[in-house]
Amino acid sequence: MSELSPSSPGRPRATHDGGASSVPPLPPGRGAGGEGAAQAGSFGTSADTEPGAARRSAAARTPSPPTPLPQGGEGSPPETGFTVGNRRFASRYVLAPLAGYTHLAFRTAIRELGGLGLATTDLVLASHLLEQSKKSRDLLKTSPADRPLSVQIFGSSAAQMADAARWLEDHGREGVDLNMGCPMAKLTGSGGGARLMCDAGGAVALVKEVVDAVSIPVTVKLRLGWDRENLSAPALSRAFVDEGAAGITVHGRTRSQGFRGTVDLGGVAAVVEAVDGLAPVVGNGDVRTPADAERMRVETGCDAVAIGRGALADPWIFRRLADRTAGRPERLPTNAEKLAFLRRHFGLMQEDRGEYACVLFRKFAAWYGAVLGVPEDLEDQLRRFETPAEFDAICETLEDRIGERDSDVPTAFVKVPNGPVERW
Repeated sequence: MSELSPSSPGRPRATHDGGASSVPPLPPGRGAGGEGAAQAGSFGTSADTEPGAARRSAAARTPSPPTPLPQGGEGSPPETGFTVGNRRFASRYVLAPLAGYTHLAFRTAIRELGGLGLATTDLVLASHLLEQSKKSRDLLKTSPADRPLSVQIFGSSAAQMADAARWLEDHGREGVDLNMGCPMAKLTGSGGGARLMCDAGGAVALVKEVVDAVSIPVTVKLRLGWDRENLSAPALSRAFVDEGAAGITVHGRTRSQGFRGTVDLGGVAAVVEAVDGLAPVVGNGDVRTPADAERMRVETGCDAVAIGRGALADPWIFRRLADRTAGRPERLPTNAEKLAFLRRHFGLMQEDRGEYACVLFRKFAAWYGAVLGVPEDLEDQLRRFETPAEFDAICETLEDRIGERDSDVPTAFVKVPNGPVERW
């Protein structure tokens, strides 16, 4: 298999046969060293290693023995999990980062249901983290119960990304994920997100700089490529791992697809093949049911599965997967459990954000409309309520009206942004 090499002269990367190769042509885009992009816990126990020690050669890799972690939730024995660097996760099913959704309150509520192996924060802009903006501080909030946790950062400046990773390590965070997959124009237009994949040499150099900066595991999330003519994920993923990336998460669509069409499982499998077992590969995309998650693993050979919008549509999906893995009947939520989750989620958000919780929670209205089978008039109330008292009144009404609207949560349509991807 050919190997991607950084664009800097004199630094050919090793291939399987020991030769060198050049960077394949990719569409033009700003490199990893450009200006910062627009605004958009704990990973486990860390080893005492020097910055950059995560880099291992393709020929000889000798990672530290994995450190067992606490259960990710009820029913997820350690042997069903997976390992990233020297960290062991109790389940192969992880919560993917979702801008605007995977904040502390939602992560905590999901964890309490059981079965979750790892969660990742909402996207944090590296430059804003370094400036300690209020938004970045809010996104970085965590708690002792919010474990294991990785922090996803984004941007287009390698120096800023490395500095942000150092800050995270210095402040006790034990895993950092680099976003190279977000298709949103506000990220790609500034050289971040999926645009980083358009400059192969710059992307590899960025990963190297971050890996060199810290001793905590550095992982990368990306898409299959910018478009179908530039499916760069396999070569990039292998190059990232050769520079010390501890894991790869790949969404099975290109940036130009946005969330249209279906996930290309063959494309995910190509990344698995390219990485060749040197680091775990996590598959992502179109996982809305436990069967979808199992299909992702079986058809791609990936080590784990990241679930994002599917967890919004069915917060119990991790518990259901734990049941299936353990050979137990799936525990489907009752209407009472669904309503209790709604209340718990809002209560956690109140603890975290105070009165502003009402504004933030409205974003979940459409999702809870599907989860609870809420009639449209009540869903509209969830979208507009302004006080905790109004929320309590809505919940009291829901006790009698939950399930009025026909909704099969596991196969419910998963909402995505409207319009061409360039306008997102």
